[in-house]
Amino acid sequence: MRQLFLTLLTAALSLTTAAQTPQPKAWLKSRQWAGAFTAAKPHKTVDAAQFYTQYHRNTAQWQQLFQWLSTTDLRAIGKGKHPIPGSTLVASVEDSENAPLPERNTESHRKKIDFQLVVDGVEGFALLDHATSTVARPYDEQKDVVRYNYQPRQAHFFNVRGGQFVIFFPSDWHIAKVQTRKNNQKIRVIVVKMDYVE
Repeated sequence: MRQLFLTLLTAALSLTTAAQTPQPKAWLKSRQWAGAFTAAKPHKTVDAAQFYTQYHRNTAQWQQLFQWLSTTDLRAIGKGKHPIPGSTLVASVEDSENAPLPERNTESHRKKIDFQLVVDGVEGFALLDHATSTVARPYDEQKDVVRYNYQPRQAHFFNVRGGQFVIFFPSDWHIAKVQTRKNNQKIRVIVVKMDYVE
């Protein structure tokens, strides 16, 4: 009888804990991760489960990123690399243009996460299909990058407009700055390499 009671109590506690832990999609929508950073929104392609996990494994670094974004005039800051105070992070401010797909490189990373916020314009992206893509160049540890051969028809293309961000985790084989159907291909983007925590 005592064993049955303990089993039921353990199950009840597990259910209570699960009920108190927010689901990643609900957590993403709640914007608990944003703090004071409320202007930009995650693009629908952001993997909520991965973001939830990485944010909670490295909360201080993510909060430093969002704090810097919330207190910086992202249109007025000069292009180039800007250390984020109080952290080891560096924000790369890029004034660039989308280019035709054959001119853009594929990539994924093992040690870093690509955080990319579009400030102005519309940036084109692609996520590669793992089943039909192969490694074109082996992992370059110094640059933390892998390049791929891929079939464009199998890739998922999407646009990210000003005020939205994307996050590419190691499993996200991607292409950035892909030409869109918009008349204007000029973009301003903030790129920050976040630590990936196993």
